[in-house]
Amino acid sequence: MLANYHTHTTRCGHAVGEDREYVETAIRRGLKVLGFSDHVPMAFPDGRESRFRVPIRQLEEYVTSVLDLRAEYKGDIDVRLGFEAEYYPDLFESMLALIAPYPVEYLLFAQHFNDSSETVYNPSRPGSRGALSTYVDRVVAGMETGKFSCVAHPDLFCFEGPEAAYREEMGRLCRRARELDMPLEINILGLRMGRNYPDDRFWPLVKAEGCRVILGCDAHAPEDVADPDQVQLALDYAARFGIVPEQDMALRRPGGGAS
Repeated sequence: MLANYHTHTTRCGHAVGEDREYVETAIRRGLKVLGFSDHVPMAFPDGRESRFRVPIRQLEEYVTSVLDLRAEYKGDIDVRLGFEAEYYPDLFESMLALIAPYPVEYLLFAQHFNDSSETVYNPSRPGSRGALSTYVDRVVAGMETGKFSCVAHPDLFCFEGPEAAYREEMGRLCRRARELDMPLEINILGLRMGRNYPDDRFWPLVKAEGCRVILGCDAHAPEDVADPDQVQLALDYAARFGIVPEQDMALRRPGGGAS
């Protein structure tokens, strides 16, 4: 593994360790690129703060920390500044405006919820065919904005309905990802923890469609960065479906242009 773009910090409230520890672990394990992509701050109209995002008051601190580490470890590793973000049509432009003053290099796309109420967590319990269809609609629309560089855990939606329905809906997602040249992530955290993703039903669709695939550590602790055993687990998983993940990916700046 040469690059990991899925890395969190303690600011999201569910990760541990100092930012520096993530970088030093990445260097020790041979990474050439480490991208920080903590959950993007979001200004909700009712003034609430998300329970899992970087608080707006810590946005400047997050950016400064990542940029300082980039400068300090230049020559040892390429540290990149990003965020993990959902696509909520009603809040997307305001979210982009919030981070626009900063040199953000990429967004990971992760549709944890289908709408900005954030009441139904997509991986938490089996959803209906209608909810799955809405999930795919949101992911497709988000990819079409051109603001995202990769879809993180694209198969996180929990669905226990008919196999044909799953193939039809998720096939739409894979087809559009291939058309838009959008990499899809095999999520190492989900694999290690035995979550409902990676989903064995999804990756044959990815293979059949010829989508690009990348590994993401989804690191919430320094020891999760490019852990050799975890990386091998993910490579073995990909090989089950005849998939060879790419080592790196091109980044799309949310403000336009390539990083």
